[in-house]
Amino acid sequence: MESENKIHELKQILENASAQLNQAKQMLAELSGDELAPSVKLKATALQQSEMVGSVQVVEGVFDGQNMVGPDGKIYTIPANYASKSKLVEGDILKLHIQPDGSFIYKQIGPVERARIVGKLVRDSETGDYTIVVDKKAYKVIMASITYFKGQPGDEVAILVPEDGDSTWAAVENVIHQPESVGTVSQMLEQGSLESGSAAELTDGSEAELLPGDSAELGNGSSAALEDGTQAQLVE
Repeated sequence: MESENKIHELKQILENASAQLNQAKQMLAELSGDELAPSVKLKATALQQSEMVGSVQVVEGVFDGQNMVGPDGKIYTIPANYASKSKLVEGDILKLHIQPDGSFIYKQIGPVERARIVGKLVRDSETGDYTIVVDKKAYKVIMASITYFKGQPGDEVAILVPEDGDSTWAAVENVIHQPESVGTVSQMLEQGSLESGSAAELTDGSEAELLPGDSAELGNGSSAALEDGTQAQLVE
């Protein structure tokens, strides 16, 4: 009997903590100006209210780009890794099972039609947040999806957005990394890759000797034979 009372008390604590967390998230969204898209709000209110199935609470909601919005306006946290790996798109309908121990289990039940577009990865120098810019429109993305693909500012990113209607958030499908820039010979000298006075034979048969202070840039695919007989080739 005592254990049952403790279980009931723990449930109450979890419910109160969850309510306070949702309230804090809504206040933060209002203060930061990061309000829900009207289409997400409208779609969420049309869903059925939460119900109890045995000891499990079942809630349907709409993915807003980061979390799930329930029909009552409550915000339910979604792990960033799950949203990123599942490639959830703003507007997807989800079903949440809240277990007796307070754990969340999500299932995607109504994915929206998707459109695939490609944009440029940009990072805000002040906040560190990433956006994907497509035709002067910036889409927000979950940071976990960028770090997973090891994206860098300037990379091209394939993203998924709702086919119908506008969206603020996008799901990252893949990252197309930009080729690493090839340094000049003078930079290689500074890094110790080549020594001053080394001779190089270019692919056209001509030779060049590097003197202190000299610099030259070889094109992609050019090869060089150094004094000691070693070969070096610059590739893209």
